[in-house]
Amino acid sequence: MPRKIVDLSVPLMAGIASDPPGMTPEIEFVGHDAGARTFEAAFGIPVDKQLEGKGAAIENLRMTTHSGTHMDAPWHYHPTMNGGEPAWRIDQVPLEWCMGPGVKLDFRSFPDGHVVTPDEVEAELLRIGHDLQPGDIVLVNTRAGGRYGEDDYVSAGCGMGREATLWLTERGMRVCGTDAWSWDAPLMSQMERIQETGDWSLFWEGHKAGRDTIYCHIEKLGNLEAIPSTGFEVVAMPMNIKDASAGFVRPIALIDT
Repeated sequence: MPRKIVDLSVPLMAGIASDPPGMTPEIEFVGHDAGARTFEAAFGIPVDKQLEGKGAAIENLRMTTHSGTHMDAPWHYHPTMNGGEPAWRIDQVPLEWCMGPGVKLDFRSFPDGHVVTPDEVEAELLRIGHDLQPGDIVLVNTRAGGRYGEDDYVSAGCGMGREATLWLTERGMRVCGTDAWSWDAPLMSQMERIQETGDWSLFWEGHKAGRDTIYCHIEKLGNLEAIPSTGFEVVAMPMNIKDASAGFVRPIALIDT
């Protein structure tokens, strides 16, 4: 059966507000002329003996494993997971978890900074007519998805709270994702709630749920508006980076046509 592929990643770019100040990636583009000189210096091949005097174009990157579309491992959230086990690094995440039936929750109507509750997750699943199954990959479509590349991206969109995250993992969800900068609500809104309530447990509560359960989430997804609520498969294999807290990923949705 023919299948449509939808790219669920965003392009890794420099010069946009894809992350908070000080965390944005830097990309140096090295052209073919410089590449020819590198080949000459490294291997002794004269520039004029290379095809049209051109070598290899490359890019030098300065960034974190959380730049661009990436999957967070449990180690990112806390040193332990699932009630006290050593937290997995990204190279320990079972690849079987990283492909499976996709479910999209449309939370674009929620205001920036809203913290999603289990009741709201249940209501959306009821609206789309889906009974969550173990192994489902849950993707959260927020207002932030339409703001990537804009100055307000990091502060845009809703986030998943501790209780909503635990509600999903209790039903067998092991990999999930969001098109926002973070699985949690934007950090600025978290700080506002903490200042209002004095409750510091509200900080990074969705991530920190990983201390008491076990799951991975993908951040900075793209094109979620282009996929249906159900009826698609997700493939999202993270890069194998030894002992890392995250790995770059180019997730796709496979839709039968």
